[in-house]
Amino acid sequence: MSVSLAPRATTRRSADELRALAEEGNAFLGSLTDHEASAQEIIRWAAEHFAPEAAAVACSMADATLPHLVAADLPGVDVLFLDTGYHFTETRATRDEVDRVLDVRIVDVLPAQSVAEQDAAFGERLYERDPALCCARRKVEPLQEALGGYEVWFTGVRRDEAPTRTQTPLVTWDERNGLVKVNPLAAWSFDEVLGYAADHKAPVNLLVGFGYPSIGCAPCTRPVAAGEDPRSGRWAGTSKTECGLHE
Repeated sequence: MSVSLAPRATTRRSADELRALAEEGNAFLGSLTDHEASAQEIIRWAAEHFAPEAAAVACSMADATLPHLVAADLPGVDVLFLDTGYHFTETRATRDEVDRVLDVRIVDVLPAQSVAEQDAAFGERLYERDPALCCARRKVEPLQEALGGYEVWFTGVRRDEAPTRTQTPLVTWDERNGLVKVNPLAAWSFDEVLGYAADHKAPVNLLVGFGYPSIGCAPCTRPVAAGEDPRSGRWAGTSKTECGLHE
């Protein structure tokens, strides 16, 4: 395991080749007529078509279920941590534990500006006045730049998280970022994610046990009450429901 501030350089196939692979993946995984492909089957398909150095796992560090699953078939895979500068202490501790116990390579993805530089340019607490712009500058743009070095990325997006995610596919072509996007946990429930983590001793953010099923930046995340959807604690009190990474 190692830590880096930049992704590894790889020789990428063309967009047409990667788009065709995404279509092939959908066709193959959809041919499993007796069941929807499992997370392991989805990841195994990806491992057959992408080298570990061409793959990245996006992880918010709420839990390490996804990195644990992917590393089983793609050991040493890059795990992208969007270091926004606003993370909970518990989230950073989870990042460090993932680096310590899993066969992955943490990549800290940094915004163009530090928090202090952004405050000087846009004023303090941009996340309160224009959360969409704050997310764009500290999450979306840095991730898009980082993904340029890969052919495929794995996300932990699940259909049960919010109404905006109910149609999440297992494999798709990510037009905006120009690579294959794989969502192995799309059909999983929150309890299944935590159950897997418990069974395999994968790290879980301590905040999960205090009512935070979805964890983002500290100023914009609150605990979720019983019965609320898992992402209702993100940008509470605003109309914002997504940071822009998966729109």
